[in-house]
Amino acid sequence: MTVALCDSFTPGAVASTLAASGRKPTMWKIVACLVLLLPPALCAAAPPTDESLLSLFKAMKAESLVESIYASLEPAMRQALSQATAGKPLTEEQEVVVKQAPRRISEVIRTELSWQRIQPMQMAVYRETFDQAEVDGLIAFYSSPVGRSLVDKMPMVNQKLMSATQSYMLEVMPKLKAAMDQILLEARIAN
Repeated sequence: MTVALCDSFTPGAVASTLAASGRKPTMWKIVACLVLLLPPALCAAAPPTDESLLSLFKAMKAESLVESIYASLEPAMRQALSQATAGKPLTEEQEVVVKQAPRRISEVIRTELSWQRIQPMQMAVYRETFDQAEVDGLIAFYSSPVGRSLVDKMPMVNQKLMSATQSYMLEVMPKLKAAMDQILLEARIAN
């Protein structure tokens, strides 16, 4: 009687097939199963090297992209604070604090979210997400004319998106506030 080694190449299928045969696994069956099961494990994609990730970040101009985001933060915060305080009487002291707030917040963001601080996190995420072949493909893309164009235009895209999002949020905020007020009223939490 011939015994099928396995219906599929999983350890569970191999074990159940051998158990169902009622025969003890012989050495050649074990070796045959190992030969069939090991190649997928041996073919696992190689993780990207630090050197290749650094090359990718350079091709993506990741550091300058982060800097361009910082550059747009302070004006956006000024606009948001201006809108938040519009029509409200402020003392001279309050005006000074409100005027300095964007710069102070921007300083904290630049320090705490500097490229030197976020690069190790970004490398870890890329290492967990992409294999070496994918990183090599991304480097090739970002080094191509289309990839360079994308990288060069992303700061402008981000700035336009931030501006559009801020404008849109001005329309959405009253609706969110009304929904929250209604929820609190229904829950009998409102004042």
